Amino acid sequence: MRMIGIQAFRAVGIVAMAVALAGCGSGRGDLEKWVAEVRAKPAPPLEPLPVMQQFETFEYAAQNLRDPFSEAFTGVNGSGPRPDPGRRKQTLEEFPLDSLDMVGTLGAGSATAALVLAPDKVTYRVRPGAYLGQSDGRVTAVYEDRIELVELVPDGAGGWLERPATMALEDN
Repeated sequence: MRMIGIQAFRAVGIVAMAVALAGCGSGRGDLEKWVAEVRAKPAPPLEPLPVMQQFETFEYAAQNLRDPFSEAFTGVNGSGPRPDPGRRKQTLEEFPLDSLDMVGTLGAGSATAALVLAPDKVTYRVRPGAYLGQSDGRVTAVYEDRIELVELVPDGAGGWLERPATMALEDN
């Protein structure tokens, strides 16, 4: 009895599949008709290509003029501020200026000396004329609340510029 049920179940499945496949073929005619209509329509016109602009040619005619990057033009041999290569470097010139801290002063008036704490945890006395930082910073004045100095920095064209700088007393 079980064999008959299984065979009947198979027969019903085969008939259902045949009916389903028969239904798939009926809509194909509409699709083919639509494709034929689309192909029969003329293609839309293409946009014209953009017009290429003619650029004006430039002829370089400065071969015989002075080179703006030569030493004669940049003032390398001219007079102006520049570091003294023969001067012995002082201890506080080993450290960047922003790593030094002014922690106090000693004395009064023109005999005032600043106390500067370096990254090596040593406190140094600084008076006008001393050098600080890695940019040839020469101390010009010492006050109770600040140190004023002038640094020499490259100007990018082979020369040097003087740049004022200040180191203020730390508020601890």
